[in-house]
Amino acid sequence: MTADSLESRSHRSGSQFKRVIWIVLDSVGIGELPDAVDYGDVGRDTLGHLARSRPLRLPNLLRLGLGNIKPLEHLSPASKPAGSFGKGATHSPGKDTTTGHWEMAGIWLDRAFPVYPHGFPRPLIEEFERQIARRTIGNKPASGTEIIKELGNEHLRTGFPIVYTSGDSVFQIATHEDVIPVSDLYRMCEIARRLLDGPNRVGRVIARPFTGPPGNFRRTERRHDYAVEPPRPMLMDVLAERKVPVFGVGKIHDIYNGRGVGNYVTTKNNADGMAKLAESLARQAHGLIFANLVDFDMLYGHRKDVEGFARSLEEFDAMLGPFMGTLGPSDLLMITADHGCDPDPVNPTTDHSREYVPILAYAPGRSGVNIGTRATLADMGQTIAANFGGSIPHGKSFLEEIPPK
Repeated sequence: MTADSLESRSHRSGSQFKRVIWIVLDSVGIGELPDAVDYGDVGRDTLGHLARSRPLRLPNLLRLGLGNIKPLEHLSPASKPAGSFGKGATHSPGKDTTTGHWEMAGIWLDRAFPVYPHGFPRPLIEEFERQIARRTIGNKPASGTEIIKELGNEHLRTGFPIVYTSGDSVFQIATHEDVIPVSDLYRMCEIARRLLDGPNRVGRVIARPFTGPPGNFRRTERRHDYAVEPPRPMLMDVLAERKVPVFGVGKIHDIYNGRGVGNYVTTKNNADGMAKLAESLARQAHGLIFANLVDFDMLYGHRKDVEGFARSLEEFDAMLGPFMGTLGPSDLLMITADHGCDPDPVNPTTDHSREYVPILAYAPGRSGVNIGTRATLADMGQTIAANFGGSIPHGKSFLEEIPPK
């Protein structure tokens, strides 16, 4: 089907917008959820604590209405926000990437994905070792950069892969590219993915290749995520049925196991992600462009780097201004997050935090309104589904709340 026929179909289905650009600022939460006590997250507030740390330069996010969602120190609300603004609650149990992104697409979980604060069960590790014909080292929660500092030399000496987890529901395997070829690392991850089912059905298995000499190890860009297959139907299934193209930027393709994501690109960092988002506008005039920007989480939230997190937000805001200038009257830009990861040093852990996420929806040439507190992240997915004439199992669309031109 040609782009012209796709465009005609979208207009026949009554869509307000030809194209939706959805950006997830990974881990940029905006205050504890009512059930935060159940997760040990009372008082967590990623954006609130960042704003308190020092004055932040976020003119574009403020223009869209970020400061109107709730009071943030040193950040004044816009008198006339250019975007519609609100915040979303996670309905599903959990506070990880898969839970958040799945809920955005209309999937509610009955139970959280399992986590392993004391490492994986020994029988599971032994069966994994048997199937890969190698012993493993690690098997504990750890920062990815710290565990390769700790165990990288032993890995080089023995050839044993490093297995570790985090506060997330993840089974991560780190190997040096000169010791274990990346293709073999991927094969190990596929074995782990098959084993991790039933009560050990973790959200993601992640390949974490690294390189460099001892004392100067660095993770490479050939990370690959192996997610659980999402239940049907979700947003990408609905869009595929309606022949609406979806372009993924960053780890979006992996999170949904590629289902319904027709084309995608991986990214090295936030700047690369924004550059590829800008390129995608020229390639795809219709449908959904869906991006995850991971630096906030990976480089700063989990490492409790408050200043790095603050700078990264400012860098995103500086890139956001020119990007918004390229959007047209038939575009909708939606900016949100999947959970929190409050880097405030008073918090005892480096885990994600159970928080609301900000929601900003910008349509050039239209004014913004307060869309309030949304009961589920699925409201965003339902809004996109409704725009293209479909619906997903959960969520209430706010498409009609966005003012007309």
